[in-house]
Order: sequence, then structure tokens, then C-alpha cells
Amino acid sequence: MRLPQSEGSTMLRKGQPVLEAFIDALTWDEALSRIVNWGAARESRYVCICNVHSVVTTTQDIEFKIAVNNADMATADGAPVAWALRKLGHQGQERINGPDLMIKYLAEAERRGQVVFFYGSTESTLGQLEKTLRQQFPKLRIGGMHAPPFRPLTKEEDDQIVRRINDSGASVVFVGLGCPKQEKWMAEHRDRIHAVMIGVGAAFDYHSGVVKRAPLWWQRHGLEWLYRLASEPRRLFKRYAVTNTLFVLAFTRQLLNTKLQFNNA
Repeated sequence: MRLPQSEGSTMLRKGQPVLEAFIDALTWDEALSRIVNWGAARESRYVCICNVHSVVTTTQDIEFKIAVNNADMATADGAPVAWALRKLGHQGQERINGPDLMIKYLAEAERRGQVVFFYGSTESTLGQLEKTLRQQFPKLRIGGMHAPPFRPLTKEEDDQIVRRINDSGASVVFVGLGCPKQEKWMAEHRDRIHAVMIGVGAAFDYHSGVVKRAPLWWQRHGLEWLYRLASEPRRLFKRYAVTNTLFVLAFTRQLLNTKLQFNNA
């Protein structure tokens, strides 16, 4: 288990590496409480939402691995990652995914008056997302939205968006750049952006209505990935076939090694 980190000066992180990604073992209430409290103080922190693709990528991309393992919180997105934590001794671990975490926090933000900012995706998706959120959360304080160009930003452009986010008074910045770009971006901007950054992947597309999300039955039974595959087979088949196979093989090896170490202890 990774050495525990502090939340402020009071809390020790509890969790376990899954492949080479440290994942926090925590409940929905604990995850939301951390974000709300960090956001109230406008602390510069970031949260990674880790699915199978994420944890496999930590074994292939050292920069991404460092970004994930330096996060202030990394949640088990995807049923296989939550299952892996349960197998490693964290019984009852739930799946804490980006789209649901975003909506649950926004309800709290509206209630508490915390300001939110959205960074990523496209102008058209953000426009539809804002329309949808203002209907769902009429009192939500949206500090701004920004769709960056599909190229590296210049230093001047980057400085400008950092100032814009900080000047907005945002407590939380939702980052929808996709994996691994969003995790690396958040790691690079810690201590520059005075807010909690949360990488939520395709959540902007789901909540704007641009992409249809799997029905609840599929989500609750850990089959959201299969629904996505059926919706976009040509784009996602290779990704799921390769990453899921690598995950099963690598985690089986990890689990066997863990049991072997326990038996020899």
C-alpha cells in the first residue's frame, strides 16, 4: 500500500494500487465531502477518475502514472476497478464515476453557493451543457466555460485561462479533455489554479445530451462499457479488446502475487 497522504493536516488516505495506479477506497459521501471542503477553501487540488483504460495506461506512460499517483484523490471508475479494490480487501467499494460525481457535486454546489467552471470539449457542447445545467440547477453559479483549441496552448494563452479561472472565484473546475490529456493538464496546473480540478472525461458529452449514456440497468450491472462498445464499435472495439485483456492479465498476476506475499508473511 502506498504511504498515506494528508488531507490538510488531518486525514490519511486509504486505498490500494490497482496495477500501477493508487486508487482511494472511499464512499460516495467521503468523496463528495472532500471535494466540497477543498472547494470551500479554494485549495489547489486535483481528482482523477480511473477506469480500466486509466489503470492500464499507468503501466505504459510514466508521465501519466506520475500524474495519477500524485493526485489528491483517485476514484474507482468502472466496475472492474471497483471490483479489483474489493478483491484487494476493500469490501463494499462502490464505483465512483465521473458523470455521476459531477452531478452529485453540482447539487451540493448549488446548495452551498460554490462557483464552478468547465474546461474542455467544444464550444457547441459547452453551450448545450450550460443550457441543460441551468434548467436542472437554476441557482448554480457557473463562473465560466472554455473550450481550448486542439493544439498545445502558448504560454500566454495558458496564463490567460489560468487568470480567467482564478478570477471567476471557482471552487471546482471540471476538466473534460479526455484521458490521458486531462490528468497531465491537472498535474501541470496544481498550485496555479486555485480550485479543485476534476477530470471527468466524457461527462460533458453525456450531460449536454451530445452522447447518449447507457440506461441505468446497464450502469448498475457494470455493463456501461458494453453499451458504449455497441454504440461505437468501430472506434472502441480495439481499445476495449486490448485494454480489457491487458487489465485481466495484469490484475490476475497482481492478485496472485498479493496472496503469495500474504501466505509467506
